[in-house]
Amino acid sequence: MATAPPLSWRSQLLRLLALLLLALVALQLWFVLRIALMAWIDPQSTTFQRSEGWRLLSTADSPPWRQEWVDADALGKPIQRAVIASEDAGFADHSGVEWDALESAWERNQRAAEVAARANARAQALAEQRAERAARRGQSAPSAPAPVKVAKVVGGSTITQQLAKNLFLSPERTALRKAQEFLLTFALEALLDKRRILTIYLNSVEFGEGVFGAQAAAQLYFRSDVGRLGPGQAARLAVLLPAPRRFQKRFGSGYLASRAATITARMGAVELP
Repeated sequence: MATAPPLSWRSQLLRLLALLLLALVALQLWFVLRIALMAWIDPQSTTFQRSEGWRLLSTADSPPWRQEWVDADALGKPIQRAVIASEDAGFADHSGVEWDALESAWERNQRAAEVAARANARAQALAEQRAERAARRGQSAPSAPAPVKVAKVVGGSTITQQLAKNLFLSPERTALRKAQEFLLTFALEALLDKRRILTIYLNSVEFGEGVFGAQAAAQLYFRSDVGRLGPGQAARLAVLLPAPRRFQKRFGSGYLASRAATITARMGAVELP
């Protein structure tokens, strides 16, 4: 009985690509199914929370885990207004992505990178001059200066994008992960209404090390349920979100108080979903 001829390398490559495409489609369908179920079922945890949980378990003297789910009505309007004013003023109107904000953030990142590159070039040139002078004097060369770090630009991602990332994705920054974030964002906007998206976000976002959700944050920082917070208190929680673990240590600082005052002034113009 004759055996089938072996597949050529092109046929094997096409078969492999077809399997990869099938796996990718299956993954997207799995994401869509999970998002669709969130219209009725509260997510028990997010990918980011699970990652943080493992990190805290391996950390000595880690803080206790704080999280408590509350429904949309129990959240209260102040925290919803404060977070929208702080994180995503156009939340009620956009379709998940603010393209103008992304472009602005990208341009600011480019400018910051250029400034850092020029500073590094000047520092390197100065270090070389010092090394030459030291060599002429028979001295050891001074240590090279530490490179200037590019400041992180906060902004660009909407609440829906942040939720998509926290629910399903790793914190790595790659083009592929960003593309997946966009797909998940559009799925969230298509399958859930804005009120549900905001509710899930406020119950899962990080407000400090081991502190997840607005209810846990209100109890930790103000010894109160989140629905009983006033506008000023809600704004104090909202200012934590860009860097919760760093700002947690400066919760009573004048800097955060000033930012909270700005958010409080904006809250009246916020449109709730």
